[in-house]
Amino acid sequence: MRAPSRARLHATLLVATGLLVNPALTGGAMALTRAAMAQDASPYVPLGYWGTPYLEHLIARGAIADPTPLTRPFVQADVVRALAAADTARLSGAERRVVRDILADLRRDNPDQKPWARVDGSVAVSGASHARRDPLRAAGTGHATVAGGLAAQALLGPVALVTHPYFDTRLKSDTDYYGKKDRFIAGRNAEAYVDVRWKFGEAFFGSLDRNWGPPEVESLILSASPYSYDHLGLTLGTRRLQLQAAIAQLDDLADTSGAVSHRYFVAHRLLWQPRVGTALGLWEGEIAAGPARTLEPWFANVLNLGLLVEYDRNVSVNSLLGADFETRLGQSKLFAQLLLDDIQIDRATAADSEPAAYGLTLGATTVVRDVVLTGYYTRVANLTYRTPNPAETVESRFVGLGRNFSDYEQATLVASLVAGPGVLLAPEATLLRQGQGDFRDPYPPVAAYGSTPTIFSGIVERTVRLAAGVAWQRGAWGLSGNGGVHFIHNAGHVAGASDTKWVGSVTLSYRFHVQGALP
Repeated sequence: MRAPSRARLHATLLVATGLLVNPALTGGAMALTRAAMAQDASPYVPLGYWGTPYLEHLIARGAIADPTPLTRPFVQADVVRALAAADTARLSGAERRVVRDILADLRRDNPDQKPWARVDGSVAVSGASHARRDPLRAAGTGHATVAGGLAAQALLGPVALVTHPYFDTRLKSDTDYYGKKDRFIAGRNAEAYVDVRWKFGEAFFGSLDRNWGPPEVESLILSASPYSYDHLGLTLGTRRLQLQAAIAQLDDLADTSGAVSHRYFVAHRLLWQPRVGTALGLWEGEIAAGPARTLEPWFANVLNLGLLVEYDRNVSVNSLLGADFETRLGQSKLFAQLLLDDIQIDRATAADSEPAAYGLTLGATTVVRDVVLTGYYTRVANLTYRTPNPAETVESRFVGLGRNFSDYEQATLVASLVAGPGVLLAPEATLLRQGQGDFRDPYPPVAAYGSTPTIFSGIVERTVRLAAGVAWQRGAWGLSGNGGVHFIHNAGHVAGASDTKWVGSVTLSYRFHVQGALP
């Protein structure tokens, strides 16, 4: 593969930067970059792909290398390469069958034929006790639902075009979904994007669920808690050292004066892999908001540090800093996350004395025979993700861009085992302690800083969850379910109240795909 010349690479970087600063340049920029590309396109494997839980099991098992450490979703071509190189000798027969099935589904029939197109179709029926996707904090009415859709992709040299419209009657009852709900069938586009790749980078525009950080837990800054939203993305560097950026315009919100503010989300990350199995991500996130605000180019600049820009230009922005880490030690893996939202160093005035706002995770994964065991502890402080200006809250349509809840701590132990052909078992035990703090609530006044707890505001609700997940895939058919019992103390944040709930769901799905060279 011939590397691009310095002049062509320079032109590509200029175009990609222009995409981030001015989305109106998208059409012309894509035309200009075609000559600069040196790599064929590959679509992303959506987080909701049927094979994702199996892939995560194989990675944790050490059978395949993680194609994208601290980053999800996977890239399809990377998954195919990793599975083709899998150490199947150490796997059980059922696990080897999973490797073959995912390879058969994702591998192109004739990779030398270009350009290429594929259409995936699916239909599913579900029954659940709740409508929210998160069973730990189940919400929304439960009933039978039906879903279906068509995902189309076209690969044109270095360019990937993907769209995935679908309908799902569950959306009408999901408290985290803020789309149109007054029709018999609710629907949306799960993925819709243009992705351009070259040897040392990627330019992306569209909607796609992402997660920055250890895949065992939700990211503290860029996660799939909200439904996928349109954003600009840029990656520059090698596989071992990359600069990454994600930029989005969020929904408008009123500030403290009642004026409607335009809002923008910017996230930058430096991702470093010093050796195979070890990765470190250093990131920052900003929410910029104002009644007449536009996205300033100094925040879009991937080489800028937003916190320094905030002080240098004396502009208002909510800045967050963080780090993610993971490393393999034989059959085990250690992982961690840290978010610093508002840590006060100078306390010269009462306005500088608010409680610390932060998030953290510590966890480990190990393998015992064929079983993957994962345990982690995570905490998000009371005031994390919110500021005195409600327009700068780290959320989109009242759903967190990172975590969807604050003022809680959680300890979880989960296992995974491929117990038979296409059968994945995942028992789970979780302890959740949830205070009454919520990033959607107003920020406390200065006079209340001294009485505002760093964590666990009000009456703390405690939930013990004992549950199990199961998935079965055979050919075009899939059956998955998750069910458990929640033992709740101080239910509804009422002192002394107790409740016991059964929370469960089951889905039967049928899928198909056709693919081939475009004329």
